[in-house]
Amino acid sequence: MGRAEPTNKVSERQEAVSVSQKLSAGLKAGLMASVLATSFFALPVAEAQAQGFFQRLFDPEFHRRQQERERRELQRKAVKVRVSAPRYLTYAPDKLKAVSLAPLSEKKTAEAVAEPAEEATASTSDANVSTSIPVVLTPFDESRPALKTMKLTVLPEVGEALIAFYREHPDFVWVKDGKPTAKAAQMRRALRNAAEFALNPADYVVALPATSALEGDELDAAVMRFEMELSAAALTYVLDATRGRVDPNRISQYHDLPRHEVDLVAALEDFTASNEVAVALEAHQPQNDHFKKLTAELKRLKAEDEEADQIVIAPGTFLKAGKSSPETKNIVAAIARHGSDELKTAHAETLASYDGSDLYAPELVSLVKGFQKEAKLTPDGIVGKNTIKAMVGETNAAKIAKVKLAMERSRWIPEELGARKVFINQAAFTATYFEPGSDPMSMRVVVGKKSNQTNFFYDKIEVVEYNPYWGVPYSIIVNEMIPKLAANPSYLDQSGYEVTTPGGRKVSSASVDWYAVAAKQQSINVRQYPGRSNALGEVKILFPNKHHIYMHDTPSKSLFKKDVRAFSHGCIRLHDPKGMAAAVLGKSKDYVTSRIAAGQNEQEKVTGDIPVYVSYFTAWPEADGNIGFYTDIYDRDRYLLKAIEKTEQARAKARAS
Repeated sequence: MGRAEPTNKVSERQEAVSVSQKLSAGLKAGLMASVLATSFFALPVAEAQAQGFFQRLFDPEFHRRQQERERRELQRKAVKVRVSAPRYLTYAPDKLKAVSLAPLSEKKTAEAVAEPAEEATASTSDANVSTSIPVVLTPFDESRPALKTMKLTVLPEVGEALIAFYREHPDFVWVKDGKPTAKAAQMRRALRNAAEFALNPADYVVALPATSALEGDELDAAVMRFEMELSAAALTYVLDATRGRVDPNRISQYHDLPRHEVDLVAALEDFTASNEVAVALEAHQPQNDHFKKLTAELKRLKAEDEEADQIVIAPGTFLKAGKSSPETKNIVAAIARHGSDELKTAHAETLASYDGSDLYAPELVSLVKGFQKEAKLTPDGIVGKNTIKAMVGETNAAKIAKVKLAMERSRWIPEELGARKVFINQAAFTATYFEPGSDPMSMRVVVGKKSNQTNFFYDKIEVVEYNPYWGVPYSIIVNEMIPKLAANPSYLDQSGYEVTTPGGRKVSSASVDWYAVAAKQQSINVRQYPGRSNALGEVKILFPNKHHIYMHDTPSKSLFKKDVRAFSHGCIRLHDPKGMAAAVLGKSKDYVTSRIAAGQNEQEKVTGDIPVYVSYFTAWPEADGNIGFYTDIYDRDRYLLKAIEKTEQARAKARAS
């Protein structure tokens, strides 16, 4: 629309007034004020501005262009805003500090007062007679002055426990008549055996004092230092055995495991009272069944010599039926060595008649399928990475490393896991339900992708939800949905999601400022309606936690056929969700099916105490009692090894100082 000629001013003002009457009272007042303010100075300019205002208000093309500009701006911003995943940290080991033992140097022994003499002389018969007996110093008291300048570099908890114990029990535990006792020798031998439990014996070494060459104050100092160092070494062992040498929460933000409290004073009191201190010391190792099996496996692996003629299948080998490969003979040899007796008996003719040919013939395919089935792999007859790993196995050194790390991780979780429990091992892609008197119920699971790793923590199962909504996490809204909304503002409305304000009012996805949501300047809730396409399937099992992780069904059933099942955003997808729900509820599968069939979104409270362990072990006892070894899908073994290495370096530096 062009600028109006002066001859039409009156009619144009009338038209403007007519239009303004159609607007709200506030808009009309604003427009009239603008006209009056400019009528005597720049009337043509005001009229042009009014016309532009009307164009913006009523011109559909203008609105289309404006929406397109806003969409492009949202696309531009959406690329920049991301929610970061938890991260791995630069591990800082426990700090050792120099603890002064001077508070123990002051003598606290009280004077002994004798009773009045029975036969007092006549001159004193009417008086109470008392005789002061000189203070009798114990050997510990006589050696106390050596503590005034003595310092030990130890973990802070150990230093505090030493002072607390010896203040209440001012006597030697490991020394008698100026020499180490037989009890001290037992303790030193037990500390040297720390490697049996995946600990480092160098952390607990205490040298014998050279008592034969010393006397006087020097002897007192040497004996007292031995006493304090051996107690400190024993308490350090107790800490390491009970809670682990590594604080997992300093390894990565994927770990959420409270560190165990340890009563070190009580431990030292037990050593004082015990005649079998080696037994008392080892009692601080986890006493549960899985730790004992890991300990036995470590001993077995160390005793087993490495095989000099280890079979190797070339990395990258990928063999299908009917193809030829020079690795075929190594594949057959590996099965002949590592296959079960039952497998080799079933395929005895194939193994006996194989002539070393490169052809992957049908009878060899059948042999491989049998091996895959035993190894709990997909029995497809294709020889790839996972099948090769199962065939050639791992070296003893690799297995030993995994068992040691499993023993360390075992110390991060409660010693008593509970009679009824669900144990999820992410590395094994399994979830297992245990209850007394029944065989464990184990099933395949899908866990988080490497970019969306499942956390390592434990909690308590509280609720089963039927026909669940999926409350979309903030990270998925920002990282995955906002880019789609930038291309199509109605994406959520069209895809079966409900968008609501924090107060519960439903809004359209096109009406939301999603950049403000991404920047946490505006709150919005997004959830997917129950139904066949719902990401959580028909049922979910909740153990409320800050990581928003739970167990659930899934419409993506085909993923359970894969050997490596890391595809989720972090939650645990169950192969048999109805079976798990029935187990934790103490009901039948038919009952769970009937609740789902009702079609209602409902919750049912889980009664009883059922802990769930969302764990990560690359070595762990299987149902048959053997130790299973699994791929380190998240590289957590590598990070834990680095943490242990830094811990040992810090302790070695302290010993050298």
